[in-house]
Amino acid sequence: MAQKQTPSGPSQRQQRVAELVRHALAEVLQRGDIQDPVLGSHVVTVPEVRMSPDLKLATAYIMPLGGQDEAPVIAALERNRKILRQEVARRVNLKYAPELRFRRDETFDEAARIDRLLRSDKVQRDLESAPRNGETDSSADD
Repeated sequence: MAQKQTPSGPSQRQQRVAELVRHALAEVLQRGDIQDPVLGSHVVTVPEVRMSPDLKLATAYIMPLGGQDEAPVIAALERNRKILRQEVARRVNLKYAPELRFRRDETFDEAARIDRLLRSDKVQRDLESAPRNGETDSSADD
């Protein structure tokens, strides 16, 4: 019997549905369809949505523009979760409307951390001492 291999990442269907949910959420938040003072006063980006394998749970990674007031924005999204779910269900044709979870998007922090590492003195020193393209290390010829 052939063994069933588990995929290493999300399926194509999960990715496609996640992108549809991401666009639906972004549209709802952009248009201001949710009557909430916190959401009305912030521009919220939705860089990524991840779907569970059964497509019943959507985890939306969000970031307010400028990265400020993250906690109040996530709390406002949690308060309006039911309305957001209805709006997503109306825009995305699925058998079940996915439950929504909201998480802080940490990719900006990770990018800033990598940028700091690349600009560190140690990396700069290594770059300066590395041989240039086309040059050979003279000690290797001996």
